[in-house]
Amino acid sequence: MDKRVELTDADLAEPLTYTVEAFLSPEYAIAERELLWAKVWQMAGRVEELPDVGDYMTYNVAEESVIIVRVAPDRLKAYYNVCPHRGRQLVNTPDNSNGVYGKKKNFVCAFHGWTYNLEGKNTHVLDPQDWKGALTEERTCLSELKVDTWGGWIYINMDPESGSLREFLEPAASVLDPFQFEKMRFKWRQWSVYPCNWKTAIEAFMEPYHVAGTHSQLLKYGQFYAYSKPYGLHGVSGFDERDPSMKMSQSGSVTRAGLGDPRISTYELARENYETVNYAASTETLVNAARRLADELPEGTPAADVIKHWMASAKADDAARGVTWPEITPEQMSEAGLAWSFFPNQTVLQGVTFALCYRVRPYGDDPNQCIFESYALERFPEGEEPKTEWVNAEPTAEKWGLVLSQDFANMEWVQKGMKSRGFRGTLPNPHQEQKITNFHRHLARYMGKDSIRLLDEK
Repeated sequence: MDKRVELTDADLAEPLTYTVEAFLSPEYAIAERELLWAKVWQMAGRVEELPDVGDYMTYNVAEESVIIVRVAPDRLKAYYNVCPHRGRQLVNTPDNSNGVYGKKKNFVCAFHGWTYNLEGKNTHVLDPQDWKGALTEERTCLSELKVDTWGGWIYINMDPESGSLREFLEPAASVLDPFQFEKMRFKWRQWSVYPCNWKTAIEAFMEPYHVAGTHSQLLKYGQFYAYSKPYGLHGVSGFDERDPSMKMSQSGSVTRAGLGDPRISTYELARENYETVNYAASTETLVNAARRLADELPEGTPAADVIKHWMASAKADDAARGVTWPEITPEQMSEAGLAWSFFPNQTVLQGVTFALCYRVRPYGDDPNQCIFESYALERFPEGEEPKTEWVNAEPTAEKWGLVLSQDFANMEWVQKGMKSRGFRGTLPNPHQEQKITNFHRHLARYMGKDSIRLLDEK
């Protein structure tokens, strides 16, 4: 029989399994409303989406809808998107939306005209005397919830008893603070309603173990043997030193030299990453600096020196156009690895001047659908940030690039395959997929489920 225990970090290195109830059960999806989404800090947007007083966005998760509004130049507030009179949403936000954006001086209920200022206080009730004095300020104000920011992201929490955002994000936040994500801005942002559970979707981006099977075109640059490890609720993955080409790398990030002449392979891999990941997993500056390597360095230059020259050259190019790189030590780069998963539903693949990010949410209470979002962040010269909006894009290579479309080609069919009577249960890689087992360990704790366990030695 399998051994059921309270799993430790060390246990994650052992063979584990977890049940598929979390992916398939309608009852589980409904229970997530109270046990998960109502208890965690979750990323709702970016600070730059609300630059001016009165700017607002809505954020939907499961069956809940939240309004986040800038009430002062240095202050945000978050309210449940509901009028306390009869329960009408103040801002119409259907399930198949990744948010509604606008600007208001007041929020006015379209049903009976009850009105609320940006501070959430009721400023108008039609015929208030009919309530015979029962309408107190506490009964008529909007219901507020916690809101905070880190790295330029806005987070909300529905639990009034929760700890701080910083406490929730640690120790990951301290590892990633040097990247100064708050100084990055949207390059592009897209979303789609996709036919799989939100966990099926986010797990597709939690590990590089799938590179050989899904993104096999990358294998010409070397093997992609990966490590994966927990950081509290969260987790990081990167390329393992068992992969010889990783020993040439400046860090465990996407700046790797590849195989063969490192002057050539570094450029080819940088270009491949940039072009096939929808111009996101690198920057034009990095690609152009890599293109010059064969001209600027003699044949036989060691890979480590190629990488060092490449980074210095790109940093100088960016400085010339008004982009300043953050000061990150080699040790900080190494610890930061390749990509982070923030519990429960945010993924960040970071570089010194860019980040490729994902967020996935349930589509109402349907366990077989989700809202999938991906966006690119980058450092730009001040005032030269592109004007972007959320684009609803079909999950195709034309819309998302080759690599993301290859990931899409798995997600729907994983969801279907888990329903098979012939599926005996998950067998995640104990070394390369610890981010996933760590996720299920903490998910089980929130949900009060005994859904992840060590496999029997047999």
